[in-house]
Amino acid sequence: MQGLAGAAALTSTTLPVHAARSAGESAYSPTFFTPAEWAFLHAACDRLIPQDAVGPGAIALGVPEFIDRQMATPYAFGKLWYMQAPFVQGPANLGYQLPYAPRDIYRKGIAGAATFVQAKYGKAFGDLDAATRDEILSGFEKGDTLFGDLPAKIFFAQLLGNTMEGAFSDPSHGGNKGLGGWTTIGFPGARADFMDWVDQYGKQYPLGTVAISGEIA
Repeated sequence: MQGLAGAAALTSTTLPVHAARSAGESAYSPTFFTPAEWAFLHAACDRLIPQDAVGPGAIALGVPEFIDRQMATPYAFGKLWYMQAPFVQGPANLGYQLPYAPRDIYRKGIAGAATFVQAKYGKAFGDLDAATRDEILSGFEKGDTLFGDLPAKIFFAQLLGNTMEGAFSDPSHGGNKGLGGWTTIGFPGARADFMDWVDQYGKQYPLGTVAISGEIA
């Protein structure tokens, strides 16, 4: 998928959603997403960052948990955005012009996606094979599908952005379990001082990845 350049290194041999989930995700009960929405979220995140030989995927990294926890923040309610009418579509440089906060985008987007998939394939999104799920997500990213008045590409962008955040944020936010996202890309984490290494060009950094809490990979 064109918008997945940041996750391109994680797209080779994949595991089924249920296998990846049992391998890496803790028993977390969502507080925002319904069971059906939760199942869709798992199936979609699993394809945005699949588990492979390079490193853990979105499910093992706890990305769905990260997104669910994020839905309780001021950001998810749109309190960090200007959300006053009129909502008039215009040039891209005007930015986001819809009346929906992230919580609304997920609720409308998942419902719209589920309806779209059921009508076209007669199945739930999570019951489709990986290649078909990839095709659907690519269509949402690039096409003109509408979920009511919510463009599918807006929903896809929200999902992709939050998935990447969940995979590579500090574990204190619910994602990046076991610091797996950081170790995959070689990020040393939240060490307080790197000054001894600033001028040591070409030399491999010897210290492991560490989280804000002090957790070490």
